[in-house]
Order: sequence, then C-alpha cells, then structure tokens
Amino acid sequence: MMAELALDKAKVRRSFAAAARTYDDLAELQRQVGLELLRQFPVEAGDGPILDVGCGTGFLTDQLCSANKPLLALDIAMPMLQISRQKYPGMSTGYVCADAEKLPFANNSIEQIYSNLALQWAQDLPATFRGFKQVLRSKGRLVLATFGPKTLHELKTAWAAVDDYVHVNDFLSAKQIELCLLNAGFGEVCIESVVYQTEYPSVEALMRELKGIGAHNVNNRRNHKLTTRSQLHSMIRRYQAEMTGRAIVATYEILFVQARPVLP
Repeated sequence: MMAELALDKAKVRRSFAAAARTYDDLAELQRQVGLELLRQFPVEAGDGPILDVGCGTGFLTDQLCSANKPLLALDIAMPMLQISRQKYPGMSTGYVCADAEKLPFANNSIEQIYSNLALQWAQDLPATFRGFKQVLRSKGRLVLATFGPKTLHELKTAWAAVDDYVHVNDFLSAKQIELCLLNAGFGEVCIESVVYQTEYPSVEALMRELKGIGAHNVNNRRNHKLTTRSQLHSMIRRYQAEMTGRAIVATYEILFVQARPVLP
C-alpha cells in the first residue's frame, strides 16, 4: 500500500507561505468543502479542545468557533496564521505554527480534530494518524476532508501526453486512507467520496488558481528542470481538445472522513 507519498515538505511550506495573501480570493472550493464537512460531521458535545489541522487563513476555524469550545488552529505556514489573525481579530483561538506530522500537544489532550483539505500534503500519513491518535482523548474523534485520486485527472492526462514526469500530485484512495486509519488505531471509519467539477475559461486560469492557493506540484518525482514553453503549449492543446463549449473542466474528488480512536 502506498501511503508514504514522495512529497517535498520544504516546498509544501514555501508554497503555502507564498500563497497566503492570494489564498482567500481563489479558495472557493475549500470553503464549499469546509461547509460540507461540518454539515456531514457537526461538532459533537463535550468540553474538550478542538484542533483545526492545516487551518490556512482560518475559514474552517471561524466556523468551528460557533461551537463555543476551546479551539486551536495549526498550520505549517506562519503567513497563513498571520492572515487568519488579521481576518478574525475577535476569534478566541490559540494559533500554533507546526507540522501536522509532528503535533506539539500532550497525549490525550484534544477532544476533536478537524482538517479541511490539508492532509493530502502529509509525507507519511500512517505516522500522522498515529500522532493524531496519541493526542486524542479516548472518546475523541477525527474528521477530515482530503483529495481523492480522481482529482485533476484531466490535467494529469494532458501532461501524460507530453512527458513521463509527475506534474500532478498523487492522492490516496478511500481504501488506502481507511487502512492507514485502522493501522493507526482508529475504528468506526466512515468515508464518503464526492466529485466536484469546476469550469475554467482556460487551462492557464486553472493553473493560476492552483498556484494562488499554494497547490503546487510538490512530488519528488516531478521534473526539477524548468518546463519549456513548447511542453506547456503541448499540454494546453491536449487539455483544450477536451473542452466543452468555451470552458475546460477540472475534477476534484473529495473524501469526507470520520474515525474514532479504538479503546485499548
């Protein structure tokens, strides 16, 4: 099972730090998914802390605030946390700049963990889930949304016609994520796959959005040399050949996940 993705963690951090100021203008999908995540898995009763992992500029954190519980917001990129502070100055939240794969919290200290479209950037998801299990209370739970393998398959297909490099990040399947959770000590795993399709006026518009939200190709198997103009134009022509009307379509598969720690 491939659960340890070949991701460049330093590039992930740089990408999201650089995207902090443009993120909110382009992150409509992230907002839609965050609201759907809370609709499917509302905050449960209890007085323990909630942790928002990969909080970005604070949209989901702000939604979680309405639960009136102790709240922590964690992100790997300090500029994201700074934007969140500016946007929501009255939000009673503890901000933590840290890696989701190395949570700086005591064991059994968190009641609920939420994460919206962040864990696809984890290099070692099994280890990440084991870390979540450690900090969660025995009656806690994990709720997350992440990208599935159908995400951006049109872009991946277009690039595959140009060269053999990895131009689009790989994403784990629902089965792979379930196995990671079970092996990390979680049970009662519930996963639902929902496919979103978004239209863009051009391939360039899609690529600008991906760059603007920090969703670069961070796979270590990417082409580390500059992509030539000829290669880029070849990919665009291939993608545009599948256009419907005056727009291109990009697919995003979202996996909505809930799991609970298994008691020893």
